[in-house]
This record gives sequence, structure tokens and C-alpha cells, in this order.
Amino acid sequence: MDTFVWDPFFNTGLPEVDAQHHALIDAFNDLSEALQRSNAGDGAGLTETYERMVNLAEFHFAEEELLMRDQGVDLRHVQAHTALHRQFIEQVAGMWRARGALQDPAQSFVGFLTSWLGLHILGIDQSLARQVACLGQGMAAQEAYEQEMQVYDQGTQALIRMVGRLYQVLSEQNTELAQANLRLEERVQLRTQELAQANGELQQAYTLLEMHARTDGLMQIANRACFDDRLAQACASAFRHERPLGLLMVDVDHFKRYNDTHGHPAGDACLQAVARAVSQALPRATDLVARYGGEELAVILPDTDVEGSGTVARRVVEAVAALALPHGSSEVAAYVTVSVGAVARVPGSRDAADRLLAEADAALYRAKATGRNRWQMSAG
Repeated sequence: MDTFVWDPFFNTGLPEVDAQHHALIDAFNDLSEALQRSNAGDGAGLTETYERMVNLAEFHFAEEELLMRDQGVDLRHVQAHTALHRQFIEQVAGMWRARGALQDPAQSFVGFLTSWLGLHILGIDQSLARQVACLGQGMAAQEAYEQEMQVYDQGTQALIRMVGRLYQVLSEQNTELAQANLRLEERVQLRTQELAQANGELQQAYTLLEMHARTDGLMQIANRACFDDRLAQACASAFRHERPLGLLMVDVDHFKRYNDTHGHPAGDACLQAVARAVSQALPRATDLVARYGGEELAVILPDTDVEGSGTVARRVVEAVAALALPHGSSEVAAYVTVSVGAVARVPGSRDAADRLLAEADAALYRAKATGRNRWQMSAG
């Protein structure tokens, strides 16, 4: 009899993810049966069954993380989701190593895997599926994530608390020791729980640090390091699939004069407003806006040709002008404006990022030289 039975509530609507979940449940059932046979003295094939289950889980996690990147899911969700994947592999490995000290390894693994199914499928994966659906309808990744947090946060938190309590109970069960060495094993159990708590706190802190390391603190958009990574990935993908890649360089016109006239606090507020306007001008969740340096922004437009990139560049110029932020010392207009340089083509190699940047920057220079508050497409 199967320990895990598929329920319609497990369906996410993502066909590949659901198929992998089915395969995982089959692997969990196989491991449960192998552990029960081992309890009865038949350990044949137990290690192979365990390794097959772990390999399948790692494959599923890698596929989910690739799906999140390809769909342009909000970085905050990606980081939280990936952390849960790592946590599962670590917890299963720890239980496997300690199985000799467990009174009933089969029951312990069954309880743990059941709890994990509730957290992974009914919690974080359903959240991912809803966000992917929103992205498919044209919603921005940030908006889809924040909507998910507002609408589903209470239920998700309740689920996490429930699973957390189950994990705590399982942790106590899984660290039970043989009665002959009870006092020593109780000290080991206490130390194990303390280390697990400390590791959990460190992992949480690492996840937050990693998120902050990819985000510009002032503008709250991707920073230069994140941009460089995403551009390299986008170039490689566009080259491999022979698809065009669009790139925009955006510069706030006469920003130094703005700071000198209006003050640095107003300058910071200006950059934040410009970042929001540029983000809102992007048509798809897969597009990325990042702070390239100072008052300069960069935009990655995957699978976008010359016409599409020009349309987005025009929208960026118009969106910033529409803010009507007073600029008392601009030679261009009475309000804040931007100049944009654009390039769009199929990369000539997988590492063509520097070449594209140079072409977009040259186009930006021409936009400035011909009067600013405008965009120019690369002649290359």
C-alpha cells in the first residue's frame, strides 16, 4: 500500500512540475517500502532506493529553479524557494546518516516526507504557479509577488507554522537514542537542536544578504552585479537560440546640475522616481532594469528586435518626461528628462555582452549630442 497518495489539491497547473511531483511521490513510496523491509531484516536495495529519491529531488529542484529564472519570477520568491530546496536535501541527508540511531527509521522518514510535501507542493509551489499565471497575463514580477504576499500570506504563514511544528516533533523523534546510552544521546539531541536552530538562522541571514547583494539600496532595482550576470545569461541564451536581444542605456540629463540646484536628498528622490517610471515602461516581466552606475540605468530586453527595442526606448523617454519633475538648471526642458541609447540584434557570440554595451553606450552618446531628451538606436 502506498504511503503517499496523489490528491487533486496537489496540482499546480504547471505540467512539468506536476509530472515531477508524481515521480517524487513514487520515489517516496519506494523508499518507505524499502525502509519497512529493512526494519524486517531485508535491507537489499535500500541505499540505491534512497539515492534514486535524492537524485530525483535534486533534478526537480534544478528544473523548478530554471523555470523561475526563465519566467522572470520575482527574486524574493526565487531566493525563498531555493532555500527550501537546499534545506530539504540537507535534512534528508542528516536523517539518512542518523538512521541507525532511530527507533523506527521508516516511520521517521514517512513523517518527514509527508510534512515536506505539504510545505513544498501545497505552499511554495502553488504560490509559484499563481505568480507564473500572473506573469503570463502581463503582470510585472514585483506586482505578482506582492499580490501573492497580500492575498495568500495568512494561509501560507499558517501552513509554515504547522509544518514547523511537525518538523520540531520529528526532530525530537529522529534524535531519540538507544536506551543503553540515554543520557549521552540526550545531550547529543540537545546540541543537534541548538545547531539546527543556529544553522536555520544563518541560512535565513544568508538569504537576506544575498537578496540585498543583488539589489540597489537607493533605487530598489537590480544592481550592477545582478545586471552583469543577467546580461551574460541573456547573451548566451540569445546566441544559442539565434534570437535578438535588446539593450538600453538610460542616463538622466544634467543630473549633476539637478543635485547642485535642488540638493542631494531631492536628487535621491529623483532617481527613485526615474527608476519606477522606467520599470513601469517595460512591457514584460522577463525584462530587467538595473542601476548601471550613478544616474545611469540599463535595461535588458530578451527576445526583442530593433523595432521592439525602439518602442521601449521611446516609452522610457516619455514616461520620465511625464513625471514632470521640475529641473531648475536643465538646458533641455523645465523638467527632468533622460537620454536613451539602444541596440538590438542577435549576439555574434555567447560572450558578446561587452560589445552590446559599447554599442548601446555609443548610441546614448549620440542621443546626448543631438539634444538629449530623446533616444537613438545603434547604427551597428
